[in-house]
Amino acid sequence: MTFHLRDHTADVAVEAEAETLSGAFAAVGDGLTAAMCDDVPPPDEHDEWLTFTVEAESREALLFDYLDQLIYERDVREVLPADNEAVVTGPDSAESASAAADRPWRVEGRARGIPFDRVDARDVKAVTYSEMRLEEGEVGWEAYVVFDV
Repeated sequence: MTFHLRDHTADVAVEAEAETLSGAFAAVGDGLTAAMCDDVPPPDEHDEWLTFTVEAESREALLFDYLDQLIYERDVREVLPADNEAVVTGPDSAESASAAADRPWRVEGRARGIPFDRVDARDVKAVTYSEMRLEEGEVGWEAYVVFDV
């Protein structure tokens, strides 16, 4: 899984790719971390693990809400979310068509929360739907997300 920061007019964009949809979510999360901090310190006893669950009606809405939750965790806990992990499930992963109809898209997220006093972090205000792309390609999943800075 990889990500690249891309210049974007007055904002910053993350372009990510991974073999799995879960990997693509985590890669965009790592891109968000990179947009906020150039040098992420190694794990430390003061770090805390953040865990959360997000549900949405579509894959794109789930990606937006997942990234929004990372920004929320940053703001509320005053930590930089790093080393992102995500497990995505949804209607097309259900065993039967009837179960799929009632099943929302869901991501189980986990990130290492690094206290702000250990990092020199920049502010990313919000995730946007502007130019958002999440699609399955020939070798996995590709995502493109613009953040308001």
